[in-house]
Amino acid sequence: METNELKFCAQLAKGIAQQFGTNCEVVVHDLRSREMENSIVAIENGHVTGRHMGDGPSHVVWEALKADPAKLEDRLAYLTKTEDGKILKSSTIFLRDEEGKPEAIFAINYDITMMKAVEGVLHSFTMTKEPTREPETITNNVTDLLEDLIRQAVKIVDKPVSLMTKEDKVRAIRFLSESGAFLITKSGQRVCNYFGISKYTLYSYIDEAKSEKEG
Repeated sequence: METNELKFCAQLAKGIAQQFGTNCEVVVHDLRSREMENSIVAIENGHVTGRHMGDGPSHVVWEALKADPAKLEDRLAYLTKTEDGKILKSSTIFLRDEEGKPEAIFAINYDITMMKAVEGVLHSFTMTKEPTREPETITNNVTDLLEDLIRQAVKIVDKPVSLMTKEDKVRAIRFLSESGAFLITKSGQRVCNYFGISKYTLYSYIDEAKSEKEG
């Protein structure tokens, strides 16, 4: 992706944000750099998620780094949430090079918190028993992203670390590995500290998780 193309994306982001108002955040991520801690190269109405120019990737950006480009698809009109509890309607579009590899992400996050509150009142009259999917959290930087992935791993195991068996920890490590957590700089030491294991044990668990998946 050329510089002028990124400039066009930034111009488009500004136009969309102006059109739909201050509840509409528009973000452009540059995926070409290895310094993914600073993937945001354009952002409008960043107060929606609390992010700024130069901030790091979200879960969706991390998925783009570790996924098979051929299987990676745009995600449109799905729910996300911010760390302070806002509910957002989000769309994520991958911009690709001639070979189909994602080079940038154009994302729209619209704050629908107030609309959901009204919907909640109406839903009490039309409630069903169908399960609903919990919105994904939009993190501000890679540190927050890692912490959120660790929380998800613990939630999957459904036990506090102090009560986890070896099998439980392997399961948690498998989730972190498959989620791309270990692409984050110095993530290994943070995971070791959290689960009370050594780096040798961590690598052993990662290998064991891979073996179980392949088996």
